[in-house]
Amino acid sequence: MKIALLFPGQGSQRVGMGADLAKNFTVAKRAFEEADDALGFAISRLCFDGPEDDLRLTANTQPALVAVAIAALRALQAEAPLDVAVAAGHSLGEYSALVAAGSLTFADALRAVRERGRLMQEACPAGEGTMAALIGLEPAVVDAICREASADGRIVVPANLNAPGQIVVAGHTAAVRRAVAMAKERGSAMAVELKVSAPFHSPLMAPARAGMGNVLAAIKVAPLNFGVIANVTAEINLDSDRVRPLLLEQITAPVRWEESMQVLARIGIAETFEFGCGKVLGGLMRRIDRNIKVRAVEDVASVRAAVAALAA
Repeated sequence: MKIALLFPGQGSQRVGMGADLAKNFTVAKRAFEEADDALGFAISRLCFDGPEDDLRLTANTQPALVAVAIAALRALQAEAPLDVAVAAGHSLGEYSALVAAGSLTFADALRAVRERGRLMQEACPAGEGTMAALIGLEPAVVDAICREASADGRIVVPANLNAPGQIVVAGHTAAVRRAVAMAKERGSAMAVELKVSAPFHSPLMAPARAGMGNVLAAIKVAPLNFGVIANVTAEINLDSDRVRPLLLEQITAPVRWEESMQVLARIGIAETFEFGCGKVLGGLMRRIDRNIKVRAVEDVASVRAAVAALAA
C-alpha cells in the first residue's frame, strides 16, 4: 500500500510531546539524543518537561517539532516497512519531510530550523506584525479583502491556505485588523487575530529569507528518495537542486496546503500518517478530502494502531 507522510508545523507543539516515544522505543530515544547533540542543548528536556513559555519561543519550537516528528517516524519504521509515495510538511514541517526523504540530514535540519526560527522572530519588531484566521470565505474574497485592507504602506496577504473556508492572513498589524473587520462585514463565520509572535509567510519576513540563504547554502542537499510536495508550488518536487530555493521562497510565500493535499488525491493516495504532535493536519484533511485517511503517530498507542493498519 503506497502511503504519504505528513508533518505538522508550528502551533502543534505541547509540553510532553515525544516523551512516550522516547520511553518505549530505542530508536526514538536515540533520535532525541541526536537532536540534543546537534543543537548543543537538551531540546529533549524542553519537549518532555517544558516549561511551556520556553517551548513556545519560535527558535525552540521549530527544532523541537522536527525532533519529535523524526522520532515518531523512526519509531514506526522500526515496527513496520513503509512504502512511501510522497511526503509533505506544513511550513516548518517541510524540513521534516525532506529529512524523511533523505534529502537533508536530521542534524542539519535541526540546526537550520533553529536559525529559521530565530531569524523569523527577529525579522519584524514586536507588535508591528500579526496574523488572523478568516473562516468561511472563498479565496477570491480573501484576496480582495487583503488588497483593500493594504493601505498607507501597511500590507496584509494570504499566508496559509489551509482548507476550504480556512485561510490565515498575515502582515502589518493595522492592515490585518482592517482585514478582520472587513471579513466580518462580508460574512466570515469567524475572523479573529491569532496569538502569534510574527507575521509568518508574508513579505515582512524578507529579512529572515535573506538570512536563511547563508544557512541553507552551508548544508548538504542529497537526492530525494521520494517526492516532497513543496508548500510554495503545491507540486511534487524530486529535484534536489530546487530544495534550497523552495525553502527560501517558503518564508515569504503562502503555504498552499489545501492544493498540496489535493495532489495526494490525484495520485491515488488513500492512507497518510501524521508524525509528531497532535492531529492538526488530520483535522484539515477532513475539510479537504474525507476519502483520504490520516493516522496520527505520536505515542505508543498510535504507533501500534499504525502498524495494525499497515498490516491490514
